[in-house]
Amino acid sequence: MNNKENKIVSHIVSLVLGIMSIVTLFFWYISIPSGITAIVLGINSYKKHEKKVGLAGMITGIVGVSICLLIYITLVILVILENYNYWLII
Repeated sequence: MNNKENKIVSHIVSLVLGIMSIVTLFFWYISIPSGITAIVLGINSYKKHEKKVGLAGMITGIVGVSICLLIYITLVILVILENYNYWLII
């Protein structure tokens, strides 16, 4: 594989990982690493080659990681508040 094909592959991998991070939102152990990898690959490929696919991969990675973190932080807060309300009643 020559150097030009590696450039194209990094754009595509960034986009695929970003989409995968959105699709697997409820599986944090898949969504967060794939989203972070998509962000890094998207930034690198956009800075070096200014391809729109790299930018799209970066955006989908950011959306996937942020929604995943929002879901799990909300769940943790709800569990803490539920336990707090339980102790207030007793």
